[in-house]
Amino acid sequence: MKTEEFALKSDYIELIKLLKLLRIAESGGHAKQLVEGKQVLVNGMTELRKRAKLRQGDIVEIFETRVKIR
Repeated sequence: MKTEEFALKSDYIELIKLLKLLRIAESGGHAKQLVEGKQVLVNGMTELRKRAKLRQGDIVEIFETRVKIR
């Protein structure tokens, strides 16, 4: 599994925005499909909220990628 880090520039980032910024999703619609398809884990649990607020210390897993928010 590939591990990346993402540095926050504010208090939080929404899940679908993170997926787009990291180019895991090709578009906002694709990001929403990934979340609705139960393909995204946040802190080890399936995340179904497209606009879930990710904060420092959260870990997002999708496909073979793990992203640590710092």
